Amino acid sequence: MNRKNFISAVIFILLAALTFSAIFKGNDMAAVFAAMSALHPVYLAFAIFTAFFFVSAEGFMICYLLRALNYRTSAAACVKYSFVGFFFSGITPSATGGQPMQLYYMQKEGHKVSDSTVVLMTVAVIYKFVLVVMGLGIVVFFYKPLANYLEGYLYLYYLGLFLNTLLVVVLLFIMVSPRCFKGIVIGGEKLLKKMRILKHNSERTEKLVEMADQYHEAVLFFLKNKSKIFAVILFTVIQRCSVFFLTWLIYRGLGLEGSSAFTVMSLQASVYIAVDMLPLPGAQGITELMYKTTFSQIFPGACLTASMCITRGLNFYMVLIASALVAAWCHFRVKLRAKEQVQ
Repeated sequence: MNRKNFISAVIFILLAALTFSAIFKGNDMAAVFAAMSALHPVYLAFAIFTAFFFVSAEGFMICYLLRALNYRTSAAACVKYSFVGFFFSGITPSATGGQPMQLYYMQKEGHKVSDSTVVLMTVAVIYKFVLVVMGLGIVVFFYKPLANYLEGYLYLYYLGLFLNTLLVVVLLFIMVSPRCFKGIVIGGEKLLKKMRILKHNSERTEKLVEMADQYHEAVLFFLKNKSKIFAVILFTVIQRCSVFFLTWLIYRGLGLEGSSAFTVMSLQASVYIAVDMLPLPGAQGITELMYKTTFSQIFPGACLTASMCITRGLNFYMVLIASALVAAWCHFRVKLRAKEQVQ
């Protein structure tokens, strides 16, 4: 872990401590723990499966797109990349650390940087695109309930929707514009040389230009094979809905009735959209605060805090711990392989 990621991890831990302190303060924790212990084990098991499916699904899509580019890779290897991405996204502001680390480990295992970049950007663009479409759908078909449930956080929802839309537009432009991508790559190298982080190396510059050309070729391949993009979009919809469905599983697992799956999933989607682009590692603190406001009319009494602890614990903290173990294993393997090559 480099210095930047280490600092992010420290900030993450501090935010986690403050968040847990805020959750426990002013709550009857005996009642909260009693509500948590009443969760039906079958619903809990399905919720755990859903949490891991959400992360693993990205790996399946990476595998599908890499195989389309004629790479012989296993689904297990690609699921590993998705867990690495989840971990570093979770501990860095606005989830900026995930893709660079995925790219690093993919390159270490023999994938071209150009092809890996296209695959990861395709997955990211579709992921954001699906989120934006869902967000717009909620505004059109669920506006009055949304404004009622979100209360003072409605502005944050619109901000998140705007930022996600802007990111989709920017990423799409970079993907389909070879001149723009090449300019970013070459311009970035020049900036690093001016800052004396990199030394002048004409061979490296030639490789970067070659990588940019290969990148554009991969983009053209996917543009010509729209069926593959459509398949990834459909699977991304399932992936996105799975993590929203997890909250409804907790709702039913606590023995509650009265609110439809659509309502619970739409509200959970609104929380995700609102906090997704905020510059906080794991969107900690604001996610919990917004959840308690948004679901205050859905989960009564101690069930509100209990559901938040379980839902957030499963779809973020539990998966983050598992992802940290996967990332540590990947790091150990890279170091071991480097040592074997030296010997």
